[in-house]
Amino acid sequence: MWLGPEEVLLAGALWVTERANPFFLLQRRRGHGKGGGLTGLLVGTLDVVLDSSARVAPYRILHQTQDSQVYWAVACGSSRKEITKHWEWLENNLLQTLSIFDNEEDITTFVKGKIHGIIAEENKNEQPQSEEDPGKFKEAELKMRKQFGMPEVEKLVNYYSCSYWKGRVPRQGWLYLTVNHLCFYSFLLGKEVTLVIQWVDVTQLEKNATLLFPECIKVSTRDSELYFSMFLNINETFKLMEQLANIAMRQLLDNESFLQDKSLPKPRRPLKNISALKRDLDARAKNECYRATFRLPKDECLDGHTDCTLWTPFNKMHIPGQMFVSNNYICFASRAEEACHLIIPLREVTIVEKADSSSVLPSPLSISTKSKMTFFFANLKDRDFLVQRISDFLQRTPSKKPCGIDREWKWNMADPSSEEIPELPSSSPLAVSPTSGLSHRPVVSFCAGQVPTASQGLLKLFRRNSEELSGPKGAKEKMKEESWNIHFFEYGRGMCMYRTAKTRELVQKGIPENLRGELWLLFSGAWNEMVTHPGYYADLVEKSMGRYNLATEEIERDLHRSMPEHPAFQNELGIAALRRVLTAYAFRNPTIGYCQAMNIVTSVLLLYCNEEEAFWLLVALCERMLPDYYNTRVVGALVDQGIFEELTREYLPQLSEKMQDLGVISTISLSWFLTLFLSVMPFESAVVIVDCFFYEGIKFILQVSLAILDANMEKLLQCCDEGEAMTILGRYLDNVVNRQSVSPPIPHLHALLTSGDDPPLEIDIFELIKTSYEKFGNLKADDIEQMRFKQRLKVIQSLEDTAKKSVVRAVSGDIGFSMEELEELYVVFKAKYLMSCYWGNNRGAAARRDQSLPYLEQYRIDMEQFKELFISLTPWACGTHTPVLAGRLFRLLDENRDSLINFKEFVTGMSGMYHGDLTEKLKVLYKLHLPPALNPEETESALEATSYFTEDVTTEVSPFVSELDICLHCESQETQEDKGRRNENGPEKEEKGTSPQDYRYYLRMWAKEKENKKETIKDLPKMSQEQFIELCKTLYNMFSEDPVEQELYHAIATVASLLLRIGEVGKKFSNRPTRKSEDCKVNNTQDPVSEEESPTSEQSQNSAVEQQPQADNEDKTSVDAQPEKTQQENQTLGDGSGEGQGSPLQLLSDDETKDDMSMSSYSMVSTGSLQCEDIADDTVLVGCEGSSAAARYGSTIDTDWSISFEQILASMLTETALVNYFEKKVNILQKIKDQKKVERQFSSSSDYELSSVSG
Repeated sequence: MWLGPEEVLLAGALWVTERANPFFLLQRRRGHGKGGGLTGLLVGTLDVVLDSSARVAPYRILHQTQDSQVYWAVACGSSRKEITKHWEWLENNLLQTLSIFDNEEDITTFVKGKIHGIIAEENKNEQPQSEEDPGKFKEAELKMRKQFGMPEVEKLVNYYSCSYWKGRVPRQGWLYLTVNHLCFYSFLLGKEVTLVIQWVDVTQLEKNATLLFPECIKVSTRDSELYFSMFLNINETFKLMEQLANIAMRQLLDNESFLQDKSLPKPRRPLKNISALKRDLDARAKNECYRATFRLPKDECLDGHTDCTLWTPFNKMHIPGQMFVSNNYICFASRAEEACHLIIPLREVTIVEKADSSSVLPSPLSISTKSKMTFFFANLKDRDFLVQRISDFLQRTPSKKPCGIDREWKWNMADPSSEEIPELPSSSPLAVSPTSGLSHRPVVSFCAGQVPTASQGLLKLFRRNSEELSGPKGAKEKMKEESWNIHFFEYGRGMCMYRTAKTRELVQKGIPENLRGELWLLFSGAWNEMVTHPGYYADLVEKSMGRYNLATEEIERDLHRSMPEHPAFQNELGIAALRRVLTAYAFRNPTIGYCQAMNIVTSVLLLYCNEEEAFWLLVALCERMLPDYYNTRVVGALVDQGIFEELTREYLPQLSEKMQDLGVISTISLSWFLTLFLSVMPFESAVVIVDCFFYEGIKFILQVSLAILDANMEKLLQCCDEGEAMTILGRYLDNVVNRQSVSPPIPHLHALLTSGDDPPLEIDIFELIKTSYEKFGNLKADDIEQMRFKQRLKVIQSLEDTAKKSVVRAVSGDIGFSMEELEELYVVFKAKYLMSCYWGNNRGAAARRDQSLPYLEQYRIDMEQFKELFISLTPWACGTHTPVLAGRLFRLLDENRDSLINFKEFVTGMSGMYHGDLTEKLKVLYKLHLPPALNPEETESALEATSYFTEDVTTEVSPFVSELDICLHCESQETQEDKGRRNENGPEKEEKGTSPQDYRYYLRMWAKEKENKKETIKDLPKMSQEQFIELCKTLYNMFSEDPVEQELYHAIATVASLLLRIGEVGKKFSNRPTRKSEDCKVNNTQDPVSEEESPTSEQSQNSAVEQQPQADNEDKTSVDAQPEKTQQENQTLGDGSGEGQGSPLQLLSDDETKDDMSMSSYSMVSTGSLQCEDIADDTVLVGCEGSSAAARYGSTIDTDWSISFEQILASMLTETALVNYFEKKVNILQKIKDQKKVERQFSSSSDYELSSVSG
């Protein structure tokens, strides 16, 4: 490539001059290419350690003038070919011009200007996007691609200098982190180390320090453990590695490939050596942290943050912290974790103004909201810029107020006793049918507010007059409400409330029932999503009304299992509301759809909130607060289960080992976490857990779980089995009571199963919560997120291993490969699929992975991917013909014609080539040269191809088509024709009388087709001459480069000559006039070739005519002797001459076919031989000196000629060389090993060729 001229002082240092003229030098780096000796090794080591650009470009061209000592680098190249091209251009275009100049300075100025002009011309065609990356980074990306053979689409994120510990010796080199790979390269004194690891293969990432290794990063895969150390900034490197591994896990989990954010704003000043991708990933990490801290919607992006102070009126202080600004929110977080959090939606902001600065309050900013609250920020570094950004975002904020913002919280104003529950008609069934589930409840009435649950929670509708409301519990409840009202007065109410340690204390003491729905919506962030999406829920309900799928079926099944003990769900009103919310969410998020446990959580939400609010709380729960919990594999719950085990080891080491032995943690944690204790604890107590969960998140669930184990430690340590431990924990949870609840007690069904003889010891829920904060309150949300990443790697890789074992077990019974071979093949197959996802630009359907399919169907590859695998794994290497063979095998395996094959189909094809005897392998090869494997375009004669593939589609029904299948198809066609004729006579009568009969008939036909019958060689159709020539071509290509190549060529030539003669003789018996028979018609068509005179000699025609009467008599005798033979069998004999439409019907019995075969061996010499020049361009068959002109066609294909598989097999068995070739064993594991080695094709011009010093 051309370089902007750079000054070079020492032109001879570390470089060797290969060409020179008065104005230019062409140089090569010492040590590059052959030779170099010790000097070359030292130079190579220096280049790697110092990250010299000479690693990428070991050739360069310098400009010089005779009297000057200064040189100018004008071009560099990675290969001799590239640099020679530049050198020749300079010689042809500049040398003559430069010789005219007198002044050397003018020469240099002209050369520099010319080179700059060339570079400018080349840059016109470059993508502007690449200019975002600094020059040094582009150079590093070029080195990465060259060194590891990566394509253009593989993007480098960052690179670091570090040491890789191979044994006890550190190898200094460079670590390249790309979107999909971790790569390392080192070259020290002739020792080269190259590592390429896919992120999807990483099972563990750890940052640790040991005595043996200094502070290092440990990367674990299923096969190895790698240690990297001596980083300049190990924390930054480790954080980036975690991000990239996490992206890979998302890809495995839900097929989300990495997409770069193109809308990322450009930095105000250029960042040295930081790529656009690195900036993108840093921005993603900050966005995720920002959204998690303030519970904001998933699409909210942080614009920036700055240090400031916030004036808090409740304690008259300026609290230091950070202000965060995004598209729709201004947030504040104090430095002290519990001091204050604040969220100001821009939709609520009315005024933003700069106040006067003073020594006490420098750079203050005032923000006022619609709720008459004013917030004062001060100590802002760049106040003007900040105000401008906020102003820009406010202008983009919709001025039209969404319906729902005006809604005020008036929970205390409603009188529950005044609400009337509408009486349901007695005809409405409690358990509805799937189709009537929503259609009997018009959505219009829901939107209009006629459904009571559209405006209030079920608890208000079903609360019975209780004495508790006027007793001590009622007084306690009113005191709680008063405490919250005072808190609202001091700290504000609604989304802009100051959230402090005081807020947490009030939540821990229990939220009053009248405020529960309001505060759940605020603390979870669901309120933000609801007011910004007005009417969204009603639209979803309308769209999902009357719709039916797997999710709705599961919902219907679980509706009456959702809190059946509560009166609200013993009524159709509550059931209908629950159905609408769950169905609406299933249509919003088809990836999750519906999962068990969602019904229990949603039913509790509906008690305290109206339908729309419950829906948005469910969204917040499933998509933000409990990510991946409610998918088909409950990955999120398994991840938090792993965290729980880790925390148990840390906080309760005595109990941890015992629980692990009993296997209890995996059992309890799923039921506790998935339902937030609602299914294992009395309702009045569990709902207090939910209060704290919406404020604290998963951290609170983990600390309460630890407190429960801690309270039962002594009993659990004495347990002998899992059942006993579960009984102890179940009994404990059943007796966790809420003595302050004003709701009438609801019987807990679980308690009936675990009640013992002794009177139970009651545990107060508030005491349990207090204990959990005292003992385990030091858990941090950031630490839990870090642990989640670590456990997610482990869980997803474990699920992938389970999937691999399931698939291997499913296919192992029918395949000749061992379990180990199948596992290795699965790894290669999956890797090829994943590679297409991130390198193949999402090739059609192959790029989408349907999680709802069985494991066997989830990974599927297309033809291009299959060809790549076939070329590297096949034992039948055919040189340039191999891709053609791969395409044929793909079409043969692709039974459903969707242009994709799954793992079972893949290994079926591979097994056919690797396992079985000679006959089985030849059968596979034979089928590869028949339709549907053989394309019409692949044959030599277009005319013959056209006549061969006519309208009859029987040859394309299945890749393993047999004559029996063809006959069944024909019979079903004839049956339909007969039925049509019958219907013409009496349509009405037949419509009633024959429909059940036809139904049973097709069932029988289906059963026959599904029968697992062993395919015999007689089922294989015959092969035409054109197909036979293609087979011979494949065999000739297959034998090239074989050790006994000449012997195999001789053998196949002999066999081909023999088979061509056999086909000639067989043709004479099939060319006689076809007997017209009603029993043997195929679609009422007759091939025109059978009616014409065959191009054979007169003698051959006469002999054929003489034999005709005899053949007819034999045929008639054969049919009479077996009257029970059906039309199917006769038609099978009729189609026996071959698949091709160009071949006439052959009406010979089995005995006659045998006679044909036996006669052919005696007729070889007399009939002459066919000289076939079409097999290969440079191939002539042995013994093809045929003298009979009638038997020669030159390049014309004989449409009457055909050969059977039995004849090919019998002929091949006569040649020992062919038998040995097809029966030799090939180790596929070695092939897979070799394939992994060459998966990354290194460029031909290696940086350092060490052949000279390898000895």
